[in-house]
Amino acid sequence: MKRIVILLLIITGLYIVFNESFQFDGFMSGGSKEGRATVSQKIDTIEINVGSVHTTIIPEDRNDVEAVLTGNGSLIVKEDGNRLVVETQKKMFNWFAFSEKRKLKIYIPEDYNRNMNIQLGSGGLAFSGDSMKLNKLSLDIGSGNVNLDHLEVAEFTHDGSSGNVEIDTLTTKTGTFDLSSGNLDIEHYTGAIHADVSSGKFSVQMDKLNDSIEIDLSSGNVNLDLPDNADFSLVGNVSSGNIQSEFPLTTTSSNKKSLKGTHGSGKHKIDISVSSGDVDIF
Repeated sequence: MKRIVILLLIITGLYIVFNESFQFDGFMSGGSKEGRATVSQKIDTIEINVGSVHTTIIPEDRNDVEAVLTGNGSLIVKEDGNRLVVETQKKMFNWFAFSEKRKLKIYIPEDYNRNMNIQLGSGGLAFSGDSMKLNKLSLDIGSGNVNLDHLEVAEFTHDGSSGNVEIDTLTTKTGTFDLSSGNLDIEHYTGAIHADVSSGKFSVQMDKLNDSIEIDLSSGNVNLDLPDNADFSLVGNVSSGNIQSEFPLTTTSSNKKSLKGTHGSGKHKIDISVSSGDVDIF
């Protein structure tokens, strides 16, 4: 009797392992899954929710969104009210998941100019193409590396738990950055900045200063590269660390912990507060 029970348990266990490893996903790599949905006029947001996958967004001459997933897991592409949703899910039990590299390619209309929300659990994110214009772009990054190029966005929001973000050429009216841990490096930036950095490095090279800058840093470093002809009034305070500016300032007060002054007309306000770390303005 015991042998029969043991045999049944073994058969049941093998069934579960076989089913979880091969159902929908095939052997090891899981093959490719595809999905697509038309971007109708009522769609105002493309929402991308992915985890543990390297994602590439590719603008093309098309009127729909197509996603291709290579590797284990399931893929959903659907219209949900005024949203078009692209979502991946990884199977809970997969003996080969540690060795595989999942990749997701998302093809979107190159003339899409509404809103896009991206939630990335881990992995990587990259934009492929010459440029992209959007109304709102929101990034919620759990862990992973992000590379973005040539974006023109009315409202840009970045919320990062950890990982590294590199952006080359970002023009926006307002940019909001919330960085818990990691590094954020932006080159060729234009627009207002509201940044809250808990721990990490925040570096911005600005092509044009045309609005205010507010940076609150708990621990880490801030590098702010401004145009030579920038007109600003600076209020900088550091509890532990240093703040310095290479710009000649009409200074009202200056020491290692505090720096206040104006450059040029002083038109745009720069307010930087640091609990622990260093600030370099150049």
